Amino acid sequence: MRTKLSAAALALALGAQAASAAELRLSHQWSNSDVRHQVAQIVADEVAAAGVDLDIKIFPSQSLFKAREQYKPLSRGQLDMTVLPLSYAGGQQPAYNLTLMPGLVKNHDHAARLSASPFMEALEEKMAQDDVMVLVHGYLAGGFAGTEGCITGPDDVQGLQTRAAGKAFEQMLAGAGASIASMASSEIYNAMQTGVLDAANTSSSSFVSYRIYEQVKCYTPAGDVALWFMYQPLLMNKSTFDGLTEAQQSALLAGAEKAEAFYLEEAKKEDAASVDVFREAGVEIAQMSEDDFNAWRTIAQETSYKAFVDEVPDGQALLDMALAVE
Repeated sequence: MRTKLSAAALALALGAQAASAAELRLSHQWSNSDVRHQVAQIVADEVAAAGVDLDIKIFPSQSLFKAREQYKPLSRGQLDMTVLPLSYAGGQQPAYNLTLMPGLVKNHDHAARLSASPFMEALEEKMAQDDVMVLVHGYLAGGFAGTEGCITGPDDVQGLQTRAAGKAFEQMLAGAGASIASMASSEIYNAMQTGVLDAANTSSSSFVSYRIYEQVKCYTPAGDVALWFMYQPLLMNKSTFDGLTEAQQSALLAGAEKAEAFYLEEAKKEDAASVDVFREAGVEIAQMSEDDFNAWRTIAQETSYKAFVDEVPDGQALLDMALAVE
């Protein structure tokens, strides 16, 4: 009898402890199989394992907020955490548009150096104005695909109906002589199938998940150099973080460090995996050279970079800081 009472008392005590644990809500737009969900899950699991009375509840697939509507509730404390492309919040902070700019990032290791640079510190100062902080830095890469031929340098897109990921890429491609067709990445397949689209630029994961390999003859993946990199961090409301105990903050930061290392390695793997998928489908694989990259960047300087500097008061200083990272 005494054993049963002890067990019951223990269960009640554990229940009370669980009930008193703080809960953080984390929202994102992707499925549970996506690398960005896995990054969030690592943080949640590490915090749970630390036993600091803190639970992170993840709301995937836009189940809490729509994809482009997460930054504002995060900044207002209506949401605790989110994983999102920072450029989605370019309307609130135009400086964020630099995180989806052609030619600023060459490869994943360069992206990691950019995340640890004074440029990122300057962006984080702007986030702090919105009561937002970065927990996990991360970039994902992308490439080009063409229905008739390979796209490596600017000359390859002249006269082609091309879909780009983001306004800055549209500006650069138009500067190279392409005709621009704006559409979601989910619409690329049908547009190519019906002859509306000749070429596309999007992320490695989108190229695979939307089966673009069924519609193209050549794929230029993110390799030693790539034009398309998009910063997609795990963010947190700063006041929420500041309100946690020291042990809870330490658990979050430790989980974030583990998640960031995972994110970098998985991002590299996604690019390599996409090459395997396209090659198996019989698609030619092309490689962008350093000269190709520099030719694209020259056009970007005349189009995308110029437009950014014209639109953002401290745009030139931020651009110079980003370009200074080797």
